[in-house]
Amino acid sequence: MNDAQIEDNGSPEQHPARERVEADWPLRPWIFAALLALAGLAIHFLTDNANDSGPRIAAAAFIAFASGAFVFTAERGRYVAPAIFSIVTGLVVGGLTWRAVGAGNDVADGGYAVAAGVFACLLAVPLFQADFLHRRLQTDYKDIHYFVWTDAITGAGAFAFMGLAWLLIWLVSALLDLVGIPLEDLLRKDWFAAVFIGLTLGAGLGTLRNQLKIIGTLQSVVLLVLSILALPLAIAIAVFLGAVVVSGPSVLWNATDSATPVLLSIAIGAYVLANAVLRDRDADMVGGPVLKWSGYALTLGILPLTVFAAISTGLRIDQHGLSPERLWALCSLVVAVAFGLAYFVDAVLGARGSWRERLRASNLRLGLATAVFALFLALPLLNFGAISTRDQLARLESGAISVEEFDFTALRWDFGEPGREALAKLETSDSDAISKGARLARLQETRPYRMSAEVEAPADIALDWQGGDAPFRKRIEEYQSANSPLCEPDRNCAALVAGQVDKGGPLVVISDGNTIQYYGENAEGEIEQYYVMQGRVVPQSERLNPGLGDEPGEEPTIELRPFEGRQLYVDGKPVGEPFD
Repeated sequence: MNDAQIEDNGSPEQHPARERVEADWPLRPWIFAALLALAGLAIHFLTDNANDSGPRIAAAAFIAFASGAFVFTAERGRYVAPAIFSIVTGLVVGGLTWRAVGAGNDVADGGYAVAAGVFACLLAVPLFQADFLHRRLQTDYKDIHYFVWTDAITGAGAFAFMGLAWLLIWLVSALLDLVGIPLEDLLRKDWFAAVFIGLTLGAGLGTLRNQLKIIGTLQSVVLLVLSILALPLAIAIAVFLGAVVVSGPSVLWNATDSATPVLLSIAIGAYVLANAVLRDRDADMVGGPVLKWSGYALTLGILPLTVFAAISTGLRIDQHGLSPERLWALCSLVVAVAFGLAYFVDAVLGARGSWRERLRASNLRLGLATAVFALFLALPLLNFGAISTRDQLARLESGAISVEEFDFTALRWDFGEPGREALAKLETSDSDAISKGARLARLQETRPYRMSAEVEAPADIALDWQGGDAPFRKRIEEYQSANSPLCEPDRNCAALVAGQVDKGGPLVVISDGNTIQYYGENAEGEIEQYYVMQGRVVPQSERLNPGLGDEPGEEPTIELRPFEGRQLYVDGKPVGEPFD
């Protein structure tokens, strides 16, 4: 009997990486619980009232991912290499978070870059566990398959344990409350919640990872249950593709505006279920010929699904041009189509029986390439905001899109600093329509909410003015039109110049007879909305931060004072709050 026969009969194989991680380590739950509890406490103090502090949020992300990577990669007697790997992982995610939070709206795709970095790090964990750094492309696929599924199962189990622990402690709190012990007060403290979450996650994960030999059996059960779903999904994909052949692909675009996410979701499901059937070796495949051929059918179906998704995205780009979100969608489709093409080629070339080994080999190469590609996209090497801005401006200049349909708002809010720089240049355009659209977009204080991708140009408004010169009136009307105007064209509104704002220019009171709004020229000469607070007309910044009891330990002084001021009257009736 040769070695191949021994392996097929299920005899033990030598897998040093598995043996290390499966070694008994009684202190693992205690160490992991203490580590994640401290990490949770540190993350709480860093994020509490952090607002938009890039360094604090980045430090919290570093701690979260460094400690998370360490508890999945640390083994008994092997700490240095996992610690270095975890620190590198934390630095990648922390650095990307710092860029995304610190740059704010200057970066068009900060959130997507963080997600790509996280995805790359998640893919790197099972590769590190399987000793890819030493074995490289000679890494045994069985080890990678083993770590991917055991990580997923133990991670899910740890979160389930954390949820049960929370339920238990709340029940204990209710019990002790019956005898006058107020444990609930402690549970409502944010710092305690952070510590408890880390403690229970660490304890649960450490306990489960001490039972990986048993979880290996559970993994087989999970894969068996998932593989049962392969048959109905394969039938559904076959019916779908047959309907597309009969009706033509245009039926996809006519039926829904969200063809791409639906198609990609099904393609991902087909990939997961195909690998649930595939397992890590032929000897472990169960379910008979029906399930095996269902897995084979799924591998063939991934490519057409991803190609249809790519066509759908291409049609949308042709209609609306590039945007950072669509460029990220394109990158996702590149990965999806690569998987689909590799699986299709392997299935066709290996139709006589070698397709399973071909797919397992492709999984290793595709996983490594995807991790590298995701990390490349996460780093600030490509500026999707600038690329999208150039494309949109080219479409406007060529006449591919009219001025009325051009989305100036997207340049203001979605394309980062390149979009706002382009908006400033468009304000100086010789075309009055372009100049006005850019100016109104620049004046927007918040991102307008739209139900669909259709662009609606801001409507002109007409006010019945009392006071103010023509240039000032125009600036007020444009600002109001750009920021959810109170006075739409079909509503009668009056605007009254009612004095000066503090350290600024004229104050304007606008009302439709029921509602009142205040606008003024601030010290920088810009138009801004004002509000009445405690009888004073104040800008938005002072309204949000009134300065009452701001110092630690300072109690605000509360008192009543007489007040005399002015108030707007419409047809003899008071409207709004009095102001000085």
